[in-house]
Formats: sequence, structure tokens, C-alpha cells
Amino acid sequence: MYRKPPVLHKEEVWKMKMLKTGSGEAFFTENLFFYKRFFSLMVMVLLQNIAAYTVNMADNIMLGNYSQNSLSAAAAVNQIFFIVQQIALAVGEGFIVIGSQYWGQKRTEPLCHLAGTALKTGMFFGIAIAAGCSAFPQAIMELFTKDPAVTAQGMEYMVILKYTFVLFIITNVLLAVLRCVETVKISIFASFITLLINICGNYLLIYGNWGFPRLGIRGAGIATLIARIGELAIVLVYIFKFDTKIKLTVRKILKTDRSLRRDYIKVEIPVMLSQLLWAVAVPLQTALLGHMSSEAMAANSIATTFYQYLKVIVMAVSSASAVMIGSAVGSGDREKVRSEARTLSVFDAGIGVILGSALFLLKEPLLGLYSLTENTRTLASQMMTVMSIVMAGMSYQMPVSSGILRGGGDTGFFMMMNLICTWGVVIPLSFIGVFWWHCSAVETVILIQSDQIFKVVPVFLRFCSYKWIKRLA
Repeated sequence: MYRKPPVLHKEEVWKMKMLKTGSGEAFFTENLFFYKRFFSLMVMVLLQNIAAYTVNMADNIMLGNYSQNSLSAAAAVNQIFFIVQQIALAVGEGFIVIGSQYWGQKRTEPLCHLAGTALKTGMFFGIAIAAGCSAFPQAIMELFTKDPAVTAQGMEYMVILKYTFVLFIITNVLLAVLRCVETVKISIFASFITLLINICGNYLLIYGNWGFPRLGIRGAGIATLIARIGELAIVLVYIFKFDTKIKLTVRKILKTDRSLRRDYIKVEIPVMLSQLLWAVAVPLQTALLGHMSSEAMAANSIATTFYQYLKVIVMAVSSASAVMIGSAVGSGDREKVRSEARTLSVFDAGIGVILGSALFLLKEPLLGLYSLTENTRTLASQMMTVMSIVMAGMSYQMPVSSGILRGGGDTGFFMMMNLICTWGVVIPLSFIGVFWWHCSAVETVILIQSDQIFKVVPVFLRFCSYKWIKRLA
């Protein structure tokens, strides 16, 4: 008697195709579904990052047209928000490292418990920072500026912005949970709505348009707070009403699984330390450049602006790689992990060459957008040449180390590499270069950014060892 063949799920179909082609043993993966998933995830994360990055830029641009003191005050307070961003990123990435492996096994119940632990961790840090801003606002502002007028405006901004810290962390942890199961379209929608609300709110409340009160920097803070509330509301509605993958509930979030909590903390500690070490290093490096001339500072600001925009692409590649590799490790197919990781590493090297070349070839047209003195233009051109080389190295080592290796379960290597390279080599060498060797501005930039190049060697060697493949789920 004839029997209809069983209906196979999409994943089973692709697994059969991989077995037939022998793609698991190939140097590059031949699974076309892998490429579709990766590039779709990467583009979506890229768009979300661009929108999120532009939210902060909107405040700076619109306050810059209002008052120089307001712009300086907002820039100072945003140094605190930068720390909050790194904490949100660390909590979310810690979840993705272990959560993507459970997703690779199609086990969603542990994801709910892990999401609860990640949210509690993020809220703890967010509340602690907000409490510190409430208790010592003036002391915190004076860490970044000694101008009484800027300090006063910064305190006005901080008293409102501090409430966004917890909201921002909760939102980004939830978006990381969704990204872990390859749901990213909602994050783009939420980010663009947030950007729209923030720009409209700034227009109405900073300048007092359409009959609204002219609140200046306080208006920017209120607009940002409203935007963050709206962003969180969108994400919560989607998760509790429309998501069909995780099926997260408040009860599941509040429920604690000690074993999973222990696993998460074990992964999260090195991830958090890595982000905080880097977060503290960035303003230190910026302070070193502050000892240069005003022309050198202007040239560096221009060069790093374009570099940061291209870096958003690299961060999207890193995030997508972590999800893809974590899912592959969770599936238990070691050959699949190796072939997909090799494919991604070669892609990282290629995109580094493309982005570095683009920055180098476009430097003169980009500099033509600015009205600069001849000396500043020359310095900026030289710095952009340096940054184009840095971009090539960073575009390989960052996605491989924070994407492939960390996504594969090896969080300790990334932490130790950052500790040794940044704090053991780059920071001391940069201080010596500025205060002892009296290096030029371009030489100082080379010293500060040098780790993006020499990290390539240990990252490549660690990748080739395959010791980073660790089952955490």
C-alpha cells in the first residue's frame, strides 16, 4: 500500500542536503541556508545599530544648534551613558553566548529562565548607576568638566536622563533575547520609532516650537526619556503578544533556575569584564589626545567619525556571527561548526580589506566636506590613512574574537586578550609615547590603535586551534 512520505521541517531538509553534498567536511560551508540566515541577520542588526547610533547623534546635533554649553554638558553626561551602553551590551552578549546554543537545540524553556537572569542582572547595574547619579550629580559632572555653567546644565540633563538607564538596559536585553532566536525585524522598527520620537521631541521641547515650552537641554532629556519609554513599550508588546518562538511570560522571567543562573554568571563575568575594561580604556585614550593641539584634536575627531560609522558594520558582523556559531555549537555537529566558522573568518578578512580600502580612497572627498586649515587637513588625511589600516585589522579580529570565538563558548580568551593587549601594552605605551617620547599626533594615534593590528595574530592562532568550541548548553 502506498504511503505518503513524511513532511520534513525546513531544518531537516537542509540537514539532508548538507549530508548529500558533504558540506560538513568542506573548507567552506555549502549550506545555502546558512548564507541566507547570516546575511539577513547581519543586515537587520546593522540597520538597528545605525538607528540606535543616530538617536544619540540627534541630541548632539540639535543641542549644538541651541547652545555650546548645552552641547558640552550633553557630551559629558553621555560619557556616563556610554558605560550604560557597554553594560547593556555585555549582559545581552552574555545571554547570546549561552542562549544561542539552546536555540541550536530548539530548546526554548531554558531561554526563558536565562532571559530572567539577564534582565535581573541588567536592572541591578542600571539602578546602581542611576542611584549614583542621584546621590552625587555634581561630583560626577566635575569628573568631565570644571566649567560651572556646563556642570549646571549637565546636572539638569542628568536628573532626567538617569531614568532612561534602566529602560535602555531592559530593552536591549530583550532585543538580545530576540536576536538570539533570529528575530530582528522588530528591533529595527523599535529603533526607528525611537529615533523619530526623539527628533520630534527635541524639535518641540529644545526650541519651544509649535507652542511648546522652550526647555533647552531639559527638553532634550525629556524627549529622550519619552523615546526610551516608547521603545520599551514596543518591544514588550511584541514579546508578550506576537512572539511565537520563546513565548516569554512574566512568570517565567521571575522563576529562577539555579543551575542556569550559575551557567549564565560563569559566562557573563568575563564578558562583562571585557566590556568594562574597554569602556574605561576609551575615555583614557581620548584624554591622551586632549593633550595635543586644537588642530590635532579636530583632525582626530574627523578621522574617527568616519571610522566609527564603518565600525557599525563590523559590530553587526560580530553580533550575527555569535548567534550563528552559538546555534551551530548547540546542534552538536562539530564539523558544521568548523566549516561555518572558516567561512565567516574568510568573510571577515575580506570585509576588512573592503572597508579599509573604502576609508582610504574616500578620505579626500570626505575631507572636502569640511572647511579646514591646511595643517588640520594634512593631519586629518594622515590619520585617516592610519585608520584605514586599523580598520582592516579590526574588521578581522573583532568579529572572529567577539563573534566566532565568544559565540563558540570561549569567553575567557577574549577577556584575557583585551586585558593584556589594551591594559598591558597599549595604555602604558601610549602614556609613555605622549609624556616621555613626546610623540606627534599621528604617532599617538598609531600607538592608541595599534592593538587592533597585533591582536590579529593571537586571534588567528586561537581560531586555528578550535579549542574555543565549548558546549555550554
